[in-house]
Formats: sequence, structure tokens, C-alpha cells
Amino acid sequence: MQLPANTHVAVADGERFILFRNCGTTADPVLEAEDKPEVEGLGESGAAGHHDTDAKSDAWRTQDKLDHAAGVAGWLNRAVDQHRIASLLVVADPDTLGEMRRHYAKSTEAALIGELDKQLTGMPGTDILKAIEAA
Repeated sequence: MQLPANTHVAVADGERFILFRNCGTTADPVLEAEDKPEVEGLGESGAAGHHDTDAKSDAWRTQDKLDHAAGVAGWLNRAVDQHRIASLLVVADPDTLGEMRRHYAKSTEAALIGELDKQLTGMPGTDILKAIEAA
């Protein structure tokens, strides 16, 4: 997949969110990390009620991950609406990507140049770029 110049790359999972921007060209992309986005995700997924009363249960962790994914989508929606992001590629594991899609605004959908359903949050930018180019 080609990555146009100045395209933002959002790399997310249920716990982390990293934002990059292609500071190079389409032919010679260079990913540079942006400032760490602050994500608020408390209750945004609509997953409330999907857990039992045990605070340590897997259901609570699942809800937290869904909330984080919804929070990332909300952050991206605001960034697109504020014209801080014009074109966007989202890279996320399938569960996170699925939840994010549920929360994209129309403006964010219009800014999307693509999505890559891979778990890449723990990788350096050069490896993320290689995965994007291979897609």
C-alpha cells in the first residue's frame, strides 16, 4: 500500500494509541511520531453491562479495551473535524478496528485512505512502514 505524503497513521490496540505522519513523499515515505494523543475512553464504547461484578474479570478488561478503541475513534474524529488530519490510515488489531469503525464520524470515514488489521503497536516506525508497504 502506498502512503501519500502528510498522511497520518493511527496505530492502536485496546490499550495503546500512537500517531505517526508521513513526513516523506509517496515514493519515499518517512514515518515520524507525533505527540502522544490523550485518549479519553470511559464508557464510549457502549459496552456497559457486558460484564459481571468482578472488577478483575475478563469482561471488565474487554470493556476497557472497547472503551479505549472508541476513545481513539473519538480523538480521530475531533482531529479530522479540526482539520489537523486530512488523510488517515488506521492500523489496529481486528477487535480494536471493528470497535473503532462503529464510532467513525462521516468526516473521518471520508479522510480514511485505508485500514490495516494488524497488531503493530509494539513495533518501531520502520517496521510499521514495512508492514504498510507490504499490504
